[in-house]
Amino acid sequence: MRLYGIKNCDTCRRALRELRAAGREVDVVDVRAGGLPDERIAAFLAAFGERLVNRSSATWRGLPEGERSAAPAALIAAHPGLMKRPVVEDGERLWLGWRDEVRDEIIG
Repeated sequence: MRLYGIKNCDTCRRALRELRAAGREVDVVDVRAGGLPDERIAAFLAAFGERLVNRSSATWRGLPEGERSAAPAALIAAHPGLMKRPVVEDGERLWLGWRDEVRDEIIG
């Protein structure tokens, strides 16, 4: 299982803590530190569409108006902090965010 997020994101830390408490082994990928390969961005966009771009984030608010109209893949490649997080990957399955429904589906 992999958790794609940002090291200092409270939601990512909570998801990681709860997954590990449930006995899941989780590899953490800090997208801000290392970015995301294009194939992961494409897979996440195929699964989640525009919902992958966090338009309520501080990163989004700091973008110049003209840059906001770029394609989602380009936005996330240039500004990984724009990705809604976490993205949890387990084999072929992907989940976006850490709502109760996501947690219940993964942990049970």
